[in-house]
Amino acid sequence: MSSCPTIHLTLPQWDGGSRRIRYIYMVNLTSFSLTECSNESPVVPLYLGADVFSNTDIRTENHPRYHAKFAKKGFATKIHFSSAFRFHGLKVHTANNSLWFYSVQGLFRVAFEMYSKQEQLAVLENFQDVWKSQINESPLKMSYSLNVQLEMPQPQHRHVGMESVDVHCSDTGDRSADHDYCSIPKQSLQAEKSQHVIATVRQRLHRLDDKLSAETQSNTEQLETILMLLENIDRYINGNVEEKDVTETVLALLKAKDWGCAYSSSLLCGIGRWLGQQFHAANSGISQKVEGFKVQHIERISDLPPAEELATELFPEAMQTLLLHWMGLSDESSVEKRHSEYPILLLILEFANHNLITGVAHVLYSSLICK
Repeated sequence: MSSCPTIHLTLPQWDGGSRRIRYIYMVNLTSFSLTECSNESPVVPLYLGADVFSNTDIRTENHPRYHAKFAKKGFATKIHFSSAFRFHGLKVHTANNSLWFYSVQGLFRVAFEMYSKQEQLAVLENFQDVWKSQINESPLKMSYSLNVQLEMPQPQHRHVGMESVDVHCSDTGDRSADHDYCSIPKQSLQAEKSQHVIATVRQRLHRLDDKLSAETQSNTEQLETILMLLENIDRYINGNVEEKDVTETVLALLKAKDWGCAYSSSLLCGIGRWLGQQFHAANSGISQKVEGFKVQHIERISDLPPAEELATELFPEAMQTLLLHWMGLSDESSVEKRHSEYPILLLILEFANHNLITGVAHVLYSSLICK
């Protein structure tokens, strides 16, 4: 068996939007692993301090001072690794070959002191199970010396929720002052990220399975919505999801609960923004229709069809549907009222789409612009 004086490692990582956090598992006082093995005794996950503090207001040169402060409280520790280990993507002084790591409690402490609310929520949702599993663990010591990396069977395979590990040996020594390795190829990073997402999805599905199995009182309406979501996820994966499927799913979610006041609803703002963008993108097509209509009716511009016919012929049905419901004119009982108020609806469509058709629209527009 050939000797392996230098071992190159890529730490597994958690990806949460703009933030990524690499980690290791401390198995005992002298050993660590890059994968979690459920058959072994409990391990302690530790999160790389440089990643924990990335994208915060703390300047990089001040990180060691903050690490030391958290270490005094048992939330962080300085890991001294054997000189045989080298870390991809990390610059580590060969003199001490050490890195700062945080416990999950330390990660939560930093997150709630320094992260944005959305990032705090991401940490809370993704690490709460880890936090529960580590709640009885003792505080970290100021430092540890980890000289042994425990190799799990088939390290190239990925456990649920874990990143793959790149471990290989080099027969040549490292002559550089620091371990400053080149970045992992982009294609490899994309593949790792994809596998991580798949693992996370599988983990969430297992949680959903456990939750449904534990349900004693079933909410039929809620279960039907869940079934609809899962069916459309299946269609989406297979590439055959259709517009009607999306319509049913979105409407089911929108009707699932009362989403609050119209003045402060982020949901309504999001839907309104999306609708506005879609309608704005349709403007050039609408303009062509309107111009074609004007050419055909140039001789009788003062004798145009009724407002409802004009709106139906020239503007998308979705725009009319939105305004009819908004103005309370969608009920069959309000047919007469709708007939009398359709000219107002047509004016709104003309102004909103910057395509004036009726004489009233031209007069009002000129008057408003002059003012």
